[in-house]
Amino acid sequence: MDHMSPKLRAFLSEPIGEKDVGWVDGVSHELAINLVTKGFSKAYILLGQFLLMHKNEAEFQRWLICCCGATECEAQESSNCLKEWCACFL
Repeated sequence: MDHMSPKLRAFLSEPIGEKDVGWVDGVSHELAINLVTKGFSKAYILLGQFLLMHKNEAEFQRWLICCCGATECEAQESSNCLKEWCACFL
């Protein structure tokens, strides 16, 4: 866990529960606003989108960039965060 950012470590430390989407590693304040505007206000809703895409990181990253205005770095960090969460909890 040494290679993880503090935000990722915090996100992976417990079940997703009712965390706001801004808790997801890689989601900046600006991206969180864009996601909330599109109906993705909670981390579990964003996780649902990731799962609907069959945990395909490349597809999820493209969606975040094209539809939600994420940067490439934000998209990579977010998909990695959700992938890691799935590995820990599913």
